[in-house]
Amino acid sequence: MKRWLWILLLACPAFPQYRIATPGYQYQFPRDFFNHPQFQTEWWYYTGNLRAPNGHRFGFELTFFRLGASHDPQQDSSWAVRNVYMSHCALSDLTGHRFFYRERLNRAGPGFAGIDFERRLIWNGNWNVRGLTEDQRLQAVTDAFTLDLRLTSLKPPVINGQNGISRKGPQRGEASYYISLTRLQTTGKITLEGTAYQVSGSAWMDHEFFTQQLDPSITGWDWLCLQLANHTEFMFYRLRLKQGGISPYSSGTYVAPDGHSRFLNSRDFSLIPGKTWTSPRTHARYPVQWRIDVPSLQLHLSASTTLDSQELVSRNALSPTYWEGAIDLNGKEAGKPLKGVGYLEMTGYAEPLEKVNY
Repeated sequence: MKRWLWILLLACPAFPQYRIATPGYQYQFPRDFFNHPQFQTEWWYYTGNLRAPNGHRFGFELTFFRLGASHDPQQDSSWAVRNVYMSHCALSDLTGHRFFYRERLNRAGPGFAGIDFERRLIWNGNWNVRGLTEDQRLQAVTDAFTLDLRLTSLKPPVINGQNGISRKGPQRGEASYYISLTRLQTTGKITLEGTAYQVSGSAWMDHEFFTQQLDPSITGWDWLCLQLANHTEFMFYRLRLKQGGISPYSSGTYVAPDGHSRFLNSRDFSLIPGKTWTSPRTHARYPVQWRIDVPSLQLHLSASTTLDSQELVSRNALSPTYWEGAIDLNGKEAGKPLKGVGYLEMTGYAEPLEKVNY
């Protein structure tokens, strides 16, 4: 379940000429790793936990969004705003207890941003991902830090949801096509304020494409991806309702060591928030500790972070404020100790969705 851009779509009209996500889609790779202009919205979301040889730990986030503004084939000028491209890049210096975040907004223009299947390239300025097959390269340059990472997928793509779609509500089209690469072996270099770190670890990639908007009864969500030491992975999203409670369309995915996946409905797991952190900038209270239970797998985990302040505060009218950061996992599976790492995203805590200023 990604991402905060669902919030933007609550106030953005769904053009009838775009397709909606319905069952029966036939996935084809590597083509479906790239753009789908027949759908209004899509994103590519990379997160990961990395470590330098000296033990210095980092988390990172690099995202690319495409939001369709017009599907009119008559708009053939390179300056026509047919799509808006937005990107976020964040670095969590977990050892140094610092958080860095940058964002970028562009039109395609004469090559400013875009997606090119033939060149196997997605870019927004000098932030890009190349490959999107078994081997990928991520690069991003900011004024404070740079990322240059190589990723190798150790498992096949996972299709989240059921019947090819990930449902977010009861109505036709309240869904997305949702692909994950859940175990990306990662190596490369992070440069932070002039100091270079050779790093290695693991990353996760989500790609979603869809058109339909979220139901306005949803006030926010909590999303987690988990990479465990027994070579299993989990994805969960919990949709919170304005009147209280959790939507029955919350769901998850379990990925076995051999890459086979299993759908988890909202009754198959529980996500229980614990200790909160209050942002000094927005005064939002985020649960930064969680209890995760999957009874059918005898899995019981606690999730926590070494860096509470991983909040991405909005810097423009298009981007709501949200929390996204690296987490550590500790617990048991079938009574045996188990550790891991992951990422947590929380939206709708800083402000009600209807108060986001567009």
